[in-house]
Amino acid sequence: MRFITLESIDDERVAAYVNLTEMQLRNRLEPEKGLFIAESPKVIDRALVAGREPISLLVEEPWIEGMAATFAAIDRAWGPQVPVYVASPEQLKRLTGYRLHRGALAAMRRWPLPTVAEVCAGARRVAVMENIVDHTNVGALMRSAAALGVDAVLVTPSCGDPLYRRAARVSMGTVFQVPWTRITGVNPDGTPDRHYWPFRGMAELKELGFTTVAMALEDDSIPMDELARRMALPEGAPGHIGKVALIFGTEGDGLSRHTIARADLTVRIPMEHGVDSLNVAASSAVAFYATQPR
Repeated sequence: MRFITLESIDDERVAAYVNLTEMQLRNRLEPEKGLFIAESPKVIDRALVAGREPISLLVEEPWIEGMAATFAAIDRAWGPQVPVYVASPEQLKRLTGYRLHRGALAAMRRWPLPTVAEVCAGARRVAVMENIVDHTNVGALMRSAAALGVDAVLVTPSCGDPLYRRAARVSMGTVFQVPWTRITGVNPDGTPDRHYWPFRGMAELKELGFTTVAMALEDDSIPMDELARRMALPEGAPGHIGKVALIFGTEGDGLSRHTIARADLTVRIPMEHGVDSLNVAASSAVAFYATQPR
């Protein structure tokens, strides 16, 4: 590693880390430079294990010694020229606009996302995040998917980016462990087709053999226990469900009416005390647990 002590927070070499709390700036910066920011040693380590390329690191001076193993792993995999910019806690707070709880950031190179078919190859349970915009919820769903054995996660065009700093941090780095991709198409001019989901996207899942399940409180919804019962039936038995795509909607509004209308099933989580919905992070964890192979 090349350790470089920052003399000024205006150093252009750490421009990628500036104003990370401003969503609009990140939206402009990351696609242009093809970078994402990993925060905390655990997230950085999991990204490295997944083969993600570090461009640079920005580390609080007190954390240098404790990250020796991380630096050694980078040297082995990427060579000794990756820079580590060293800042005081006060400099780092001024630079990023907030106090880091785990004093390390890494700018890492994004990678080409696989196709839906590639991500779903061999999968029995996949989750679909439809237009979930809160990065905490995106990260929490990814973490639950990893913990409870979901094979893959699909992200609709308007959904928050799992690689955003907060999403990756909340996921505890599992965003680098669970296979995921965008479920989208491409317009004739090469731009993403933001209307691909749910119309063509739902059909694509069905073509891949998945029973599409909308998690929604509808008049014809079946309880979660019934879905789990059908998934546990022997193959070939009436009502057996082999491969399932569990679809979760955005905060507040839930799933779109187009998605619900096109799903094979709608499923509800029975609740008491007049509660009619759960936060998507909680509901996804319940659904993942209930549909685990028995």
